[in-house]
Amino acid sequence: MIDWHSVDTVLLDMDGTLLDLQFDNWFWQRHVPYCYARQLGLDQEEADRIIHDWIASHQGTLNWYCLDFWTAELGLEIARLKREARDRISVRPGAETFLQRLQESGKQIVMVTNAHRDALDVKLEQTGIDRYFHELVSSHDYGHPKEAQSFWQHLQRHLPFDPAKALLVDDSLPVLHSAQLYGIGQPVSILHPDSSLPRREHTDPFVAIDDFASVLP
Repeated sequence: MIDWHSVDTVLLDMDGTLLDLQFDNWFWQRHVPYCYARQLGLDQEEADRIIHDWIASHQGTLNWYCLDFWTAELGLEIARLKREARDRISVRPGAETFLQRLQESGKQIVMVTNAHRDALDVKLEQTGIDRYFHELVSSHDYGHPKEAQSFWQHLQRHLPFDPAKALLVDDSLPVLHSAQLYGIGQPVSILHPDSSLPRREHTDPFVAIDDFASVLP
């Protein structure tokens, strides 16, 4: 599935790839609407609809991932809410063993995430996975989400690497399409990013990891 002999640089997403996406889906689909309804005295169904439509209107943009933006828009301290719920954050099965083997392989290991730095800090404090990486890159550092070609251009200027010899593992198909367009040699998806939901049957046209143990370097 992965040609490790052709890989010099390993680019890894965080949410839905290394960490269970269940936390983020619960947080944005249930917890934020609940807090919003309480703050404004709204019916829960109405709050659910407002938050869903509001978030969907920004999907794929940097605002969609920006805690500062949503704090201002919703009047909720989003970073504080995430920190208060951090016990729900968990590493996906096999991900830490995968990271350990990567570290031993001598390849350059870089986290590339759309997560806001405040969210990133909370998740790294909770899981400690930052110790496996040479570099931690948030799309907010560049002002462009991973869905945009500008992100990959900034990344290569900041951290010179050969795209053709790079592996990207990410649960987002739009991100994988963007990376493939930029020339990333091996874009690979995740079949089961959220443990509370059924596995995806496929992520065509990208090959997908179901079990990290099956792709150890």
